[in-house]
Amino acid sequence: MTPTEAVQTRRSVRAFTDRPVERDTLTRILEKAQRSPSGGNVQPWNAIVLTGEPMQKLFDRVALEFPKGRAALKPEYAIYPEGLGGRYEDHRFGVGEDMYAALGIAREDKGKRLAWFAQNFRAFGAPVLMLVHTPKYMGPPQWSDIGMWLQTVMLLLREAGLDSCAQEAWAAYSPQVRKVVDIPPDHIFFCGMAIGHRDPDAPVNAFDVKRVALDDSVRWEGW
Repeated sequence: MTPTEAVQTRRSVRAFTDRPVERDTLTRILEKAQRSPSGGNVQPWNAIVLTGEPMQKLFDRVALEFPKGRAALKPEYAIYPEGLGGRYEDHRFGVGEDMYAALGIAREDKGKRLAWFAQNFRAFGAPVLMLVHTPKYMGPPQWSDIGMWLQTVMLLLREAGLDSCAQEAWAAYSPQVRKVVDIPPDHIFFCGMAIGHRDPDAPVNAFDVKRVALDDSVRWEGW
């Protein structure tokens, strides 16, 4: 698979098969991803890779909190900025509506939408969940470095025939995650990533995820 093919076929997969993922495969992928760029070669990414009983223990812990609604949500950072608006908010809202349309869940069916949202916290059926954290003193440049590392991991997963879904949603349950997983107290918990084999028959893995036109995000000068 070429880098272009990996980019074109990567998507946030939200329905996985139960086919297991070998640790050796993930080890090779993560070793390659260590070549990801970072300012000053700081390499600020840290991760914990869960499967089996430890992952199920985390699922069970968060399931206890889910019925409490927003009262249980305590992210360590603002997942979306308060001032998000314009085309940025339009695309955020639009992809959600397109996803629910693919699932056949109407906007007014709050119960089914909530039930689907809960699948985030079962990693959409993936057999592996990676949790990402970094020291609290790291700033926006280092968070950008983590993003480049995550993208590298996701593209290498595609090369290996695997798929993923980066999940900032896990950050909303940071205190509960920390009760189950040993994340250093001086680190901030950033996100999860579901890893596995996509279910090719699931409609949620097939809807069109729209992207802005290049001219809406890039300006050319001196050409």
